[in-house]
Amino acid sequence: MGINTERDIEANLQIGPTTEGMVRLFIEAGDLEIPMDFEPEEAEEIAEEILAAIKAARSMKR
Repeated sequence: MGINTERDIEANLQIGPTTEGMVRLFIEAGDLEIPMDFEPEEAEEIAEEILAAIKAARSMKR
């Protein structure tokens, strides 16, 4: 399994700030809940990685 392996799983992703000044990615899939907290700087790095992946994905569709 890897990033290119398709799965038939529904999940909900919520992103927002916590009261502790962290950025939380909260993933919910069925009975599974995964809260992931990041310092704002780490969250910016993740956002940059997401933007880079978007750019790469768009270039593959051409």
